[in-house]
Amino acid sequence: QVQLVESGGGLVQAGDSLRLSCAVSERTFRWSLMGWFRQAPGKEREFVAAIRWTVGTTFYVDSVKGRFTISRDNAKNTVYLQMDSLKPEDTAVYYCAAAQRWTRNIENRNDYDFWGQGTQVTVSS
Repeated sequence: QVQLVESGGGLVQAGDSLRLSCAVSERTFRWSLMGWFRQAPGKEREFVAAIRWTVGTTFYVDSVKGRFTISRDNAKNTVYLQMDSLKPEDTAVYYCAAAQRWTRNIENRNDYDFWGQGTQVTVSS
């Protein structure tokens, strides 16, 4: 059973930084795409960022471009989301996801095969 375990969430003030981690239980060469999504109360789960594992190409939703950075560590089977200049509207539960096959629809959560349990990020104003 594949497991994705997120960590690094917390309560911070606007302008602060956090780094989320997603540890994957299986060798990451299996995964074509790793993504981060988030879900705020009363809202749908939305795409935040993704990285194409083999080539390192990254993708971001417009609202986080220039503030968030996704990266991966092959040796540690881990994906990171560095979040800088956090805003109250970034408050959400953040989920890590893995896709076995490449998809152009990187923002479509249905194209991801496995999900973590989520980690809460709260940004106060």
